[in-house]
Amino acid sequence: MKSVLVAAAVGLIVSILMTPLAIKAFRRQGFGQEIRDDGPESHLAKKGTPTMGGTVMVLATVLGYLVAHLFLINQEGRGVTATGLLLLFLLIGMGTVGFLDDYLKIRYRRSLGLNKTAKLVGQLVIGLTFAVLALIEDGADGTAVATTTVSFVRDIAPLTMPAFLFCAVAYLFIAGFSNAVNLTDGLDGLAAGCSAMVFASYVIISFWQFGHDCSSALAIEGCYTVRDPLDVTLIAASAMGACLGFLWWNTSPARIFMGDTGSLALGGLMAGLAIVTRTELLLVVLGGLFVAVTLSVVIQVAFFRATRRRVFRMAPLHHHFELAGWAENTVIVRFWLVTGMAVAFGLGLFYADWLSFAGL
Repeated sequence: MKSVLVAAAVGLIVSILMTPLAIKAFRRQGFGQEIRDDGPESHLAKKGTPTMGGTVMVLATVLGYLVAHLFLINQEGRGVTATGLLLLFLLIGMGTVGFLDDYLKIRYRRSLGLNKTAKLVGQLVIGLTFAVLALIEDGADGTAVATTTVSFVRDIAPLTMPAFLFCAVAYLFIAGFSNAVNLTDGLDGLAAGCSAMVFASYVIISFWQFGHDCSSALAIEGCYTVRDPLDVTLIAASAMGACLGFLWWNTSPARIFMGDTGSLALGGLMAGLAIVTRTELLLVVLGGLFVAVTLSVVIQVAFFRATRRRVFRMAPLHHHFELAGWAENTVIVRFWLVTGMAVAFGLGLFYADWLSFAGL
């Protein structure tokens, strides 16, 4: 448990101390955010706010994980695992795609960076590489990091896919959640605060799986067959700390934005955590706000193309409420509350499943 606290603390400290340094450096280099012209007028005042703060979040997460492992090596003799490295690969890889997108926005002074094709290709390469490597059976007991079975709070045995179909679904899942967090990152502190809560839920889930691992001599009914659950906990704790540290500077009025660098990295990591903990469909509940925001865009576009009329005043969903007269801070806090309720409900489902297996 101490190593988990170390991971969260390092992620928090690195993020909260390095973000102001990044603000100064990015402002000096002119790395300011471009604002979409058709957005709420109140957002035009944010033009020029330093962006690409996600680089600090990614760094803080990696350092939190590595420092926690130094503690583990000294105390428990545990080393870095394939699961941890794969999750870091997904975090850094998706962050790199986002960084290129942010850089092009800054270089060409426009609100759009990489075109849709280039972004999807980047996500495709990272997502498929993660999926293929996750299926390699390299564990001490011949297990892989992921399984081809569809999962909710644990694997649903009858629903097993061929390896190629799993890779395709994993890519869509990773790309879907990375873009969902990206769409949600439209108000100060909204994506960072919601992401912190989702990562906190995975700290609880993965640590519970660690304590009820089927490979343990103390395993009981309802145990979990997962690879390296403690390492997953360290990654989730580091990401949670990094989000909270960044939120200190990103809350309204934001002094820096995470940019696509942060949003794509965080969304990809969420999907990766769900895949390795066998809780893919549960993430839809835990990250319900991200799903709702994405659906608002899909519904808006589809309905407009079919009828030339709009369902929402503006998509994504948070802009609809802004144009309806809600203050920005009101939207942010209420969306945080929605995420908190979604996380509580998701954790309740997870625990209820364990109780049913344990016969309690």
